Amino acid sequence: MKIGKVFQNKNWLVFSILLLSVLLLFSVLAACAKPAAAPPEFTKGFQTVKPETVGLSSERLNEIGSVLQADVQEGKINGAVLLVAREGKIAYFNSFGYRDEKKTLPMEKDSIFRIYSMTKSITAVAVAMLMEEGKLALTDPVEKYIPSFKDIQIGEFSKDAAGKDVLTMVKPSSVMTIHDLCKHTAGLGYWFTPPTEIQALYLQAGMDKLEGFTNAEVCDKIARLPLVENPGIKYRYGVSYDVLGRVIEVVSGMPLDKFFEQRIYEPLGMNDSGFQVTGEDVARLAYLDPEWGLYIDPTSPTRKYWSGGGGSVSTAMDFARFAQMLLNGGELEGKRLLKPETVAFITSDQLGPLGGRDDILYIPLRGFSVGFDFYVRVDTKTVDFPANIGEFLKTGAAGTVYFVYPKEKLVAVFMVSAPDLRVYYRNLIERMIYQAIAD
Repeated sequence: MKIGKVFQNKNWLVFSILLLSVLLLFSVLAACAKPAAAPPEFTKGFQTVKPETVGLSSERLNEIGSVLQADVQEGKINGAVLLVAREGKIAYFNSFGYRDEKKTLPMEKDSIFRIYSMTKSITAVAVAMLMEEGKLALTDPVEKYIPSFKDIQIGEFSKDAAGKDVLTMVKPSSVMTIHDLCKHTAGLGYWFTPPTEIQALYLQAGMDKLEGFTNAEVCDKIARLPLVENPGIKYRYGVSYDVLGRVIEVVSGMPLDKFFEQRIYEPLGMNDSGFQVTGEDVARLAYLDPEWGLYIDPTSPTRKYWSGGGGSVSTAMDFARFAQMLLNGGELEGKRLLKPETVAFITSDQLGPLGGRDDILYIPLRGFSVGFDFYVRVDTKTVDFPANIGEFLKTGAAGTVYFVYPKEKLVAVFMVSAPDLRVYYRNLIERMIYQAIAD
């Protein structure tokens, strides 16, 4: 009887081992047959698919990854994140290198980046939302919302007998409007862009050290500085979107960070975007050299300045959701921010003959014009890949960039902290993405 029980137990043990082996084999086969999906916390509702199912080439997309990985190994960049989505589905999403090489912290898909002027796209959407609600008009003078702009003047420089600069302030011949701010024809500059005489005045006013000031205080500083030229006559990249940030506050009755949070970030599920990084999220922030001239510290507890022109942070996934909203004509997952016709307007050529320049101060570059600061392609003659009229993009000074290709139903976001390589990666990533489009 005891021998029989032992025999039965051995049979059961053998059967159990065989059964577990078969189940394990089926699990391995299933895993090989279907690629593992990206974790839900990274994709935030976006379906992840094989690139070929949305007309993209896996091989070509992987080539982008190989280039970026090589750049990490060669020390060109610490790390990067790239996301490509077509037809509302993620076809490629990967991270490379380190978010902080000195601390050997690997780059993650949800690493947080300073996006600098990509903030202007958020500000542009906020302005368009208030336009749709009838709370402001493009023809409104800026002074209607910021009274200190009633006294703004143009700075004219000449030389005295000793060769020193002499500044003469004169009244502008045209009124600065909201539309001028939106398309950078307000006559406003930056402290780090020519002409040098204006740069000096911006620096004397402390425009490079604004952390402790409010948006209202910053705009009053700007109003006391001279314009470079009359509003409406020339595209000039400058502090226009910082002024628009204050206009949004006045019109909405909300601080800019709260408007972004409640009216844009929350509806779109952009939970990792904002002006400040606190608590555990500080460890997710991608490193940026603090000695760089435009360095911003979003972890500073004394920060009060919410720059509508360049002060926010985000992740690749968050900004892909924002870009997809634009591609969808103002809507994402049942949440509508703008009408399709409004999106079409703000992402269309607003400059006309004032665009298409070749000089170094024309930030959009040849072949592009400007919408509400979106760089809109108006000419494909300058590229060697099959680009399309009407696609648009926006860059950040530290190297980040996003693309929206309406005809191709594609959005892409590239995050990196490499200011000197900003234009290089803008061109490289766009070219290689186009090469990955199979149909």
